[in-house]
Amino acid sequence: MPATNMPAANHTLVMTGASRGIGRVAAEHIVRRSPDAHLLVVARASSGARLADELASGGHTVSYVPADLGSLRSVRSAATEIRDRLRRGELPPLRGFVGNAGLQYTNALTESPDGYEATFAINVLANHLFVRMLQDHFAAPARIVITVSDTHFGDVKHNMGMVPGPVWNSPDVLARPGAFAAPSGAAGGRTAYSTSKLAAIYLVHEYARRLPAGVDAIAYNPGFVPGTGLARNAGPLSRFAMRRVLPVMTVTPFATGRGAAGRHLADVVLGTTAAPTGSYVDRARVARSSEESYDPRRERELWDAVERFTVAPVA
Repeated sequence: MPATNMPAANHTLVMTGASRGIGRVAAEHIVRRSPDAHLLVVARASSGARLADELASGGHTVSYVPADLGSLRSVRSAATEIRDRLRRGELPPLRGFVGNAGLQYTNALTESPDGYEATFAINVLANHLFVRMLQDHFAAPARIVITVSDTHFGDVKHNMGMVPGPVWNSPDVLARPGAFAAPSGAAGGRTAYSTSKLAAIYLVHEYARRLPAGVDAIAYNPGFVPGTGLARNAGPLSRFAMRRVLPVMTVTPFATGRGAAGRHLADVVLGTTAAPTGSYVDRARVARSSEESYDPRRERELWDAVERFTVAPVA
């Protein structure tokens, strides 16, 4: 369909993690179901232009900003570019941020360029820096959606025992390499992952308290989704299992297909799934996250720490 036949974009949605897996499916749903949105994807420079072109086919309005989400300097540069484009009126009003990017490493020793443990840097700090730098530019009603994981429950019911549960500690400890037992092995890496997702839920609760009225923050859990790029930094056996063996589990209640998980994410972003600010959405419905995930003391402590780690003076 020619672009001239498409509605003019009247709002902006910023999204990380749109290049593969459930994020790619969600992005395709968003541009198709919300043709008046300008979808701005944050992606690596090597893939961002191609991703934007592919999503824009059919006349949709899509652009990209390059960033390495493991680097706070790169995230700050991307957020600054988005903020400046909003200020200059080059983008329509900001109505949403989707922090969908996430990684799981084979250890808990991988260090980001800033010296933080890489899982924590990507899954926690990058989202927080985007939210804080853009928070004054959201036009209500707006939604911030952070993709989390039911691995934060730490029980067999929610992850079939494949991922150790979170092990909470001082955020100053969690943010640094080697925070968990056996940090050089897969168990350490998986513990870093589940703990980072618990941290993300804590921050969603803080966003719900601190953001202006009309700017809602939602934690979205896609469930166990085999066949995505989440384990691309894992060893050969784990990657083979995720891509070839575990996808057959999507016909059972224990796993979610990539298509369904992406559609559910789009439903949350677009407001099709009704959810009050601070909610935890388990696939297609609002649910209660783990008992451990409701801890105002930890939430405040984490907020204070990530503020120290990420927030520089804003011009």
